[in-house]
Amino acid sequence: MTRFVLRRLLLLGVTLLVASVLIFLMTSVMPGNVGRIVLGPFASDASVAELNRQLGLDQPAALRYLQWLGGVLTGDWGRSLTLDTDVLPLALARLGRSLLLAGYALVLLVPVAIAAGVAAGRRPGGWFDRLASVVGLTFGAMPEFVTGVFLIVGLGVGLGWLPVQALPDEGAGLVTWLRHLLMPALSLVLLLFAYLFRMVRTGMRSELAADYTRTAVLKGLPRRRVIRHHVLRNALLPTITVIGAQLGWLVGGLVVVETLFRYPGIGSLMEYAASNKDVPLLAGCALLITGVFGLANLAADVVYAWLNPRVRHALAGA
Repeated sequence: MTRFVLRRLLLLGVTLLVASVLIFLMTSVMPGNVGRIVLGPFASDASVAELNRQLGLDQPAALRYLQWLGGVLTGDWGRSLTLDTDVLPLALARLGRSLLLAGYALVLLVPVAIAAGVAAGRRPGGWFDRLASVVGLTFGAMPEFVTGVFLIVGLGVGLGWLPVQALPDEGAGLVTWLRHLLMPALSLVLLLFAYLFRMVRTGMRSELAADYTRTAVLKGLPRRRVIRHHVLRNALLPTITVIGAQLGWLVGGLVVVETLFRYPGIGSLMEYAASNKDVPLLAGCALLITGVFGLANLAADVVYAWLNPRVRHALAGA
């Protein structure tokens, strides 16, 4: 396991290095003159050229990349061109809020999807299987801004059960935070439920049809005991990897939800940076999201290897 974790960490480092190159290239070819965007349309050409020189934009791309990468490795991620603040603390603060929302959505999603998938997999074709499949596919086919609007109109404006704005007042307690975040979290749950539900359902059907399950039942073991001690563990193994991938996707894909519910997370910050051609801020946000995605997948792989005896034995013999 130690060698496996070290290899995965090395692979994560290589992935982040490649991602940094791609992020730098994409932000470098963005249309528009950075100096002109910062100073405004009425600034003189000389002032714009001087600002671009001060920002190092007149240097070769390879040199600018090495300087940026060196700053990233030493903790100096540059300053935002439009907000005039250090990129790293600003992006980390916004990342923390996005992680809170994503984690809240997963806490709501995972138990419900697993319970529904297990129940549907035990009796495929039954009324609950059909109902859960139809509901999941219906909401899964809707974009998050559509379900979000429905929730705002229904639970927020119509019934008044939940606050429309996701960010509570400063100094609010945990219960207030959870209440304000419930509606955006529900919009994410409705979007992702179908995928996780189908994964669990498919795993249950596959393991219930396996030879070891039939053998255990023929030996006289109660069906519930077979499912609880044998089937569930094997059926849920692929779901672990999916949950890790979903966490990474949630953090990077919250732009619509954060904008709709006016929640200042890293997704909305990245959208702001892209709209205002704030290259250092955009590059920093993109690199942080890539790191979170990689760490989430690493954690899922480690948990999968730890729970799966075949993977552990293969790692021990490697």
